[in-house]
Amino acid sequence: MKLLNKTTNFDFMGRRRLAVSISIILVIVSIAALFTRGLEFGIDFTGGVLIEVGYTNDADLSLVRTQLDGVGYTDAIVQHFGTARDVLIRLAPQEEMDGNVIRDRILSALGSVEPDVELRRVEFVGPQVGKELAENGALAMMIAMILILIYVAFRFQWKFAVGSVAALLHDVIVTVGFFSILGLDFDLSVLAAILAVIGYSLNDTIVVFDRIRENFLKARRGHSVDIMNLSINQMLARTLITGITTLLVLLALFFLGGEVIRPFSIALIVGIVVGTYSSIYVASATALGLDITVEDMLPPERDDDELDELP
Repeated sequence: MKLLNKTTNFDFMGRRRLAVSISIILVIVSIAALFTRGLEFGIDFTGGVLIEVGYTNDADLSLVRTQLDGVGYTDAIVQHFGTARDVLIRLAPQEEMDGNVIRDRILSALGSVEPDVELRRVEFVGPQVGKELAENGALAMMIAMILILIYVAFRFQWKFAVGSVAALLHDVIVTVGFFSILGLDFDLSVLAAILAVIGYSLNDTIVVFDRIRENFLKARRGHSVDIMNLSINQMLARTLITGITTLLVLLALFFLGGEVIRPFSIALIVGIVVGTYSSIYVASATALGLDITVEDMLPPERDDDELDELP
């Protein structure tokens, strides 16, 4: 049966093997990076002290490190934060000293050379709190995946449920792998962004699956590949418009939101791009690989003999 399509007519499913191969490579590279490089966990997860200070002129990081060494903080991580005048100082958990005392000692050491140094931000997180946040974050993602699997299986069909979860796992692994490969800070805001990506990608996948099911029921003798191509092409404009408008907002956050919000915006930008791709290829291609057919979409047939025997 020939399916008519007055919109675009791209053969997405005809290139699914190439797309799946690319996805497998991305996932393998991401997992390898996580095992070899790990993640640059922020203070939210590791615990410790984070202090942001501002200078009136460009800050000399070597001098800052020397000043911190002089007051006993030899393991401090010092880096520019946005501009050359902004400095971010990270310290490992200091269990035997009050956070306010640490702040005052550091400001005193820095102020001995630069009296106009300005305290911008200070954060204290205990090691036990950081460990609990990491465990709760991982648990939240696992629960989200399980609930999504149950919902999609109930709402559509189990083959679609497997496809949607495969797409979400793909999005999470690739996004986290991106942070591992580039050595970007991974904190609570990034975890929140990944959970938001799960919701965005799932919504996009559900919209495509809903159109696929609708077309399956309309064209009961059509070929699965043709029906999926038709459905994806029909939803392509909506998918692109939604993704582009979302990216415009995220790019504004990335360039204008400052350094504090930048990891959050990066995670969302990567996740939106990967999620749009996976809803077209990974989710649909997985369902197609599980041999989704028109019969899977049809309601079970009634047995008239059994109905006649009912009282």
